[in-house]
Order: sequence, then structure tokens, then C-alpha cells
Amino acid sequence: MTTVEGNAAARAQLATLAADPSFPGPWRHARGMLDDGAARAAAVLVLFGVLDGLTADHEAQNLAVSYDLDVLLLRRAATLSSHAGQVAFPGGRVEPGEDVVAAALREAREETGLDAAGVEVLGTLASLPMPVSNHLVTPVLGWWSAPSPVGVVDVGESAYVFRAPVADLLDPAHRYTSVLHRGANTWRGPAWVVTVDGVEQLVWGFTAGILDAMFTHLGWTEDWDHGRELELP
Repeated sequence: MTTVEGNAAARAQLATLAADPSFPGPWRHARGMLDDGAARAAAVLVLFGVLDGLTADHEAQNLAVSYDLDVLLLRRAATLSSHAGQVAFPGGRVEPGEDVVAAALREAREETGLDAAGVEVLGTLASLPMPVSNHLVTPVLGWWSAPSPVGVVDVGESAYVFRAPVADLLDPAHRYTSVLHRGANTWRGPAWVVTVDGVEQLVWGFTAGILDAMFTHLGWTEDWDHGRELELP
């Protein structure tokens, strides 16, 4: 299969996932932890596209996806009041008069400079609870049909914007179980450490949970060592 065929297949699989009511996403049990009266609606853009210049010498590998398939991520500014310094999807609160798609695209434009005209919206996934900030977050799944340059627009919002190759996220060598201790409580979840532009990026928490659930549901996940733990500060 060529990379062109592989990426067409990936787009078709993602479109099917967006329309699949059987995909629950992660942390459904956490819905009961929200204060429904005060919970705010939010949306994130889960945007897949095709990176230039990463096709050579990778077609012979036994990969679930083409090596040039990527997903848009950013590292949040360290000065933010919530989830500071974490790798995330572009996104934020739904403003009055917006639906979740409009909110996700607006936030992506404001945070990364993305040209939303080049995004094909494939659909929305089930809304997910984020109890730590009392938000109900809807992932908006997109395909980057006409990629545009992206980068940090506002240093108060984003510290770094990057496109992570999905094949690197699927590589078992990059996978960990994150371990977070807070008082008497301990939380474990999926995590990745990937190197982009020579800098290691830690992907964990809400973002990692969505990616892990999607990859598993799509049948892309490779066997990895769940016992390899990464302690979080």
C-alpha cells in the first residue's frame, strides 16, 4: 500500500469512527464527578493530516498507518491557570452563539494560526468529562485536507505548536503508563514521550486518553508494555 492509499484509508477509518455511536471514549465513569449545574461546555480539535517529507523508506515497515500521518498538538503556556505546560489539542470553551465545531475551529485558529478553510470536519465524538476543571469537552474530529502553516500565536496561550507523526505515537518504544500521586490518591493512564524537532514532548492526561481510546478502537494500537511506568511530578 502506498502512503497515498494508506492516508485515504486512515481518513475513511476516522470518518467511520466519528459516526460510530459504539465508541464511548475514555473516562465515562467520571461524568458523575462533574457539577452539572456549573460545568462549562468546551471543544477540542483532533486534527489529522499528512506531513510533508516523511514518506521515503517507511513504506516497507509493517505499520497500521502511513508514516506521514500526523496529529496537531500544542504545549500549553506554563502561565495558564489550568493544565499549564501540558501537551493538548487546540481547544477551549464554547462561547455564546457557537456550537462545538465553531468553537474548536476558532480556538485552533487563535492558538495555532490554523486556516480553518483547509479543515474537513468529519464529525464529533461523545462529550467527555474533565472533572479537574469542571468542563464537558466535545472532541471535534477533523481531516487536514489543505494544511496551512501553524505556530504559536499568543505566548500567553501556547508555548509550542507541533505535528506529531501518528506512527511515533503507535511505536511501543514511546509508550508508558503515567502515574500521578496526589495525597492519598494515585491515577494511572496512557502516556507517550515523543521527540519533535529534537525536543522531547510528554503526552498524557486528557489528550493521551482520547488518542489511546481512538487508536485502540481503530485497531491501530501495537502491543506495548503497560508495566513501564512514568512518574509525573
